[in-house]
Amino acid sequence: MKLLILCNNLNRAGFRQRIAVHVDTLRANGIDCKVVKLPAGSLSRRKLFKSAAEFDGVLLHKKGLNPFDAMWLRRYGKKIIYHFDDAIMYSDKSPEHYSLAHFRPWKRSVELADMVIVSSPYLAEHARRFNSNVKILSTAIKVSDYRCNCSPRNDNKVRLVWIGSKSTLLYIKGIKPALEEIGLRFDNVVLRLVCDDFFDMESMPVEKYLWSAEKRGQYLGACDIGLAPLPDNPFTQGKCSFKVLEYSASALPVIASPVGTNADHIVEGVTGFLAVTDDDWIEKISFLIDKADMRHRMGKNGRRHCEQYDINIIGQRFAELILTLTGKD
Repeated sequence: MKLLILCNNLNRAGFRQRIAVHVDTLRANGIDCKVVKLPAGSLSRRKLFKSAAEFDGVLLHKKGLNPFDAMWLRRYGKKIIYHFDDAIMYSDKSPEHYSLAHFRPWKRSVELADMVIVSSPYLAEHARRFNSNVKILSTAIKVSDYRCNCSPRNDNKVRLVWIGSKSTLLYIKGIKPALEEIGLRFDNVVLRLVCDDFFDMESMPVEKYLWSAEKRGQYLGACDIGLAPLPDNPFTQGKCSFKVLEYSASALPVIASPVGTNADHIVEGVTGFLAVTDDDWIEKISFLIDKADMRHRMGKNGRRHCEQYDINIIGQRFAELILTLTGKD
């Protein structure tokens, strides 16, 4: 079958992690994928949507459509799949309420689809208000890209690590008071940031590594404890824990906020801990700093746990959903 995949930003992390990573598996299952960036001009988009008639199905990633684009895509698309992986009906700047500028295009895309694919029950609950055919497909990770660095280190440091982008750096800054307290209590702790922007700490050194698709596994594997803090609001509740999977794939114990799907990906006391308050973060981080054997045991457990989310497993499920909808299974 032929599938047209449309996205507004092919470089967006969500597209790479939820769509692009599965293209090889889709093709191996007989799904011939053509990936196209949505053009800016309305006439160019109309021409693109008209070409959808040449395909068995269209997969639209995350983009909320205006009324004219929705009309043309629905007219020419034989089967339309809408895939989104964030709470894009809310604004991350003002997450307390629906943003009409975000909500209306999102709702329009949900309503026109023959199938909606989301990454969590929270997102599915929102989508099912406007579409009865909603499927949950867990976030996947290419586990083989991440390996624990088992080489002994001579500096006797314990490395806390956070990986993310400039737009989410405020999440790790949210627990900065707890991290400063950790730095005061322990003189052997380092914070590693893998990002495109950074900040400094008063009480502990900060290692600054520019995010790299090729090196991120290496950067994480050389650390000891993964951190995944999130504030709790309607926007962040849609987060799907790719960061947690990256840490687990790197054989790191994880400490995370119980927001989004974090609680689904962390087995409390087995692969990591959940933390809410600053005192929680200080307690859990301190425990793992003191317990090297526990760090190693949790890391191994996390690696085994995250293998069920490998791209080979999730990608196969993705292909089955597409083939079933288009009648090509």
